[in-house]
Amino acid sequence: MRIIAHRTIVEYIKQQPLAKTALESWYKTAKAAQWKNLHDIKSTFNNVDFVGNQRYVFNIKGNDYRLAVKILFVQKIIYIRFIGTHKEYDKIDCSTI
Repeated sequence: MRIIAHRTIVEYIKQQPLAKTALESWYKTAKAAQWKNLHDIKSTFNNVDFVGNQRYVFNIKGNDYRLAVKILFVQKIIYIRFIGTHKEYDKIDCSTI
């Protein structure tokens, strides 16, 4: 999958270094994936939820962080829409970001 934009992860890690290992692992795994649907994602990451409007939310580092992405399966593109703590995630509408 093509991930747009890796820079978002890099910048977030500068703010939250405890998320580094988990986010880098997610990135490496997602980049190598060939997902076609939610079932494919769940076979790789069981901790993902579909929240509507092509948005998916991953629990990162034991649910300490949330990663919200938009996935276009046909084009094989993942757009990073949000990275934050669980508390920060509760303040957004994930299906519209």
